[in-house]
Amino acid sequence: MSLATPERRELLALARASIDSALANGQPAGQMVPFTPALLAPGLTVRRSSFVTLRRGEELRGCCGTLDAPRPLAEDVWRNAWAAAFSDYRFPPLTAAEWPYMNLHLSLLTAPERLEVTSEEQLLAALRPSVDGLILESDTARATFLPAVWEQLPDPAQFVRQLKMKAGWPATYWSDRVRVSRYETESFGE
Repeated sequence: MSLATPERRELLALARASIDSALANGQPAGQMVPFTPALLAPGLTVRRSSFVTLRRGEELRGCCGTLDAPRPLAEDVWRNAWAAAFSDYRFPPLTAAEWPYMNLHLSLLTAPERLEVTSEEQLLAALRPSVDGLILESDTARATFLPAVWEQLPDPAQFVRQLKMKAGWPATYWSDRVRVSRYETESFGE
């Protein structure tokens, strides 16, 4: 389900407002201001997963999201914007001085589709580079790469190996307990 341009603008504005409100309240690493929905376009009230990415130029500054569509899209974007700015473990909390230089990018996910593969070779054959986001799960570990990661890792084998390492496994890891899902995204930004 693709969003119209006004809905996309509304989501970007919500993401900005989430971060603005935290900075204005002096809580950059503290508590998120609660989401209080105004009158929202119908497409923003559907349960849908999102990822919010912050960049300064081409440099990643934060990225957080959900895979399981736990809440309405507008609220998911609100929460993930705050998380990308203030709780991405790879970066210190965003400061008010940095905020004017950040670009927001949103990725709205389709529902994950389970891939029935029994080997890495089958997985590599099933992947659609530049289209698929990928989720790998085994036991208690789970990791994902958005389709945008194909830009940095265009080789499917390298894409999968890097994702396995992100999950905390060796690059050569494979087990009959590995569960694989793929999804697509609708991506847009400022």
